[in-house]
Amino acid sequence: MGLGPRSPHKQGRRFPAGGKRGRGAKGAGRPPPGRQRHPCSPPDGRSEPAPDAHPHLSPEALGYFRQALSALKEAPETGEERELMVHNVLKEVEAQALALATNRTGSEMLQELLGFSPRKPMCRVWAALHSNLRFVACHRCGVHVLQSALLQLPRLLGSPEEEEEEEEEDGKDGHVETLEELVLGLAAEVCDDFLFYCGDTHGSFVVRTLLQVLGGTLLESERARHRGSQSPEVQKAPSRECKPTDFEVPETFLNCLQNLSSCFLKDIAVFITDKISSFCLQVALQILHRKLPQFCAHLCSAVIGYLSSRNSSADGSPLLLFLRDQTSSRLLEQVLLVSEPPRLQSLFEDHLQGHLQALAAHSIANFPLQRFLDAITTPELLSPVFEELSPALEAVLAQGHPGVVIALVGACRRVGTHQAQVLRLLLEAFHCAEPSSRQVACVPLFAALMAYEVYYGLAEEEGAVPMEHQVEMAAARGLGEVAVLGSLLLQHLLHFSSPCLILQSLSALTGPQLLTLAQSPAGSHVLDAVLTSPSVTRKQRRRVLKTLKGHYVTLACSRHGSRVLDAIWSGAALGARKEIAAELGERNQELIRDPFGHHVARNVALTTFLKRREAWEQEQGAVAKRRRALNSILED
Repeated sequence: MGLGPRSPHKQGRRFPAGGKRGRGAKGAGRPPPGRQRHPCSPPDGRSEPAPDAHPHLSPEALGYFRQALSALKEAPETGEERELMVHNVLKEVEAQALALATNRTGSEMLQELLGFSPRKPMCRVWAALHSNLRFVACHRCGVHVLQSALLQLPRLLGSPEEEEEEEEEDGKDGHVETLEELVLGLAAEVCDDFLFYCGDTHGSFVVRTLLQVLGGTLLESERARHRGSQSPEVQKAPSRECKPTDFEVPETFLNCLQNLSSCFLKDIAVFITDKISSFCLQVALQILHRKLPQFCAHLCSAVIGYLSSRNSSADGSPLLLFLRDQTSSRLLEQVLLVSEPPRLQSLFEDHLQGHLQALAAHSIANFPLQRFLDAITTPELLSPVFEELSPALEAVLAQGHPGVVIALVGACRRVGTHQAQVLRLLLEAFHCAEPSSRQVACVPLFAALMAYEVYYGLAEEEGAVPMEHQVEMAAARGLGEVAVLGSLLLQHLLHFSSPCLILQSLSALTGPQLLTLAQSPAGSHVLDAVLTSPSVTRKQRRRVLKTLKGHYVTLACSRHGSRVLDAIWSGAALGARKEIAAELGERNQELIRDPFGHHVARNVALTTFLKRREAWEQEQGAVAKRRRALNSILED
């Protein structure tokens, strides 16, 4: 489907890169998530104990725990001496748990100490805090200690129990609840006062972490949020996981998860409209989708049912009003992501059909629309959505919402339909469809999210015939800055069933231009897609990458370029490896001195190549043979 005639506003168009959705992001169309507010007053007239009624941590005690933590970090990881040290330190922690948890420095140290704790001492520390649960959970420092304690469960549930020692200690100090009993007890207490904990700025963190632990799934977003509250030393440990992490939990946890999640149904209106409480429901939907999908669908039905029952708006379904709301739209995003295809189809037909272009243009509603597009997996749904949304691609880009276009292209890639159509529409939106000579310039335009005239600085009069593409002009211009969303767009297009035009445009780049792309934080992932896409043949891959010949040393000495060169090396045949090694060997000393280059030199075995060429060739030949054998096994 075509876009129709050019509008008079297209000349010289630069497409905004789109609003960001982080804290303090400019142009996001939304304020930062969450809000600052004082904890709600407890119900039934109960009053919170005054902070002064709780013990304070003395400077001497703070110094002791600081020294103890430092000693534990330096001690060997295993051994009787370390076990004794951990036992003694945690015994002191148990006596001053509340004072540590509610002290800013003390809580940071306690979070780290809990990471060393075996199961039984952890239970004792937890029990020491349990009698003041409400105060600790709603305290700006104490909440992070409770989160840390909960996040130790994946480690502790899988660890063997020291039965003899535990029986001895139980005989001395009386019965201590098991870890499972403590978690279920915390869940029961939260369930009794669910609205309060979910609505409290700090308490809601405990609810979210508890939901994850009960479901045996840790979400990356919540782990990252928790890491942000820790000390700089703790934050130095990189969090490499990008996906939810699952771990085994007792059956009682899943039963408790369903009971706790049923509390959302009692006050569904609050969880849809309140900013803080809504976060808890969003996390619950993610966990339930993975572990209790039927109950997740029931909860989604309750949300959609409530929103659909509100007063109808003048322009259609009442759901459209909530898609434009700062709080409920975030919840609806999650509902869309966890909905099954039949529900998405009915949502589209009952509420969204005929309004997609208006939603794409809205500063808030375009985000849930992106999630809706991300969730599409069937051609039956994609076809009417594409037909309605595709004529407005250029307008959506001009409004600064490229995320909608990238999501639509991603849906075409995922479902496998409308790929040629959407590529043609993109060429028209970026003004490089006609004359056809301009099409070879599509990669720089898509990467920078700029129309042809803006990228090359042309001043075309309205109604004038577009000029032909000038190869010399394109070669003389350095590659523009690669936008993150532009990189994502190119990655999707390279995974289309026929990425020939994108590969042709990449092959037309000069060596310095392709080098700039490879060295860019966002652009380097475009070359990753060239190397990994099943739609790109080996011959096409070589045609694109041969332009980098003569630039391997510069590539190796770049943070992102060195990663691209490693990926090229991994897939290269023996002949190509010889060429790369020979070029790198000419400047071996420069590589060795470079912080990134010396890793590449080691990976290539450059010293062996320069001094013992025959041994190097035998080693590389053996590596290639193993790789071919592995590939044949994987293909079978």
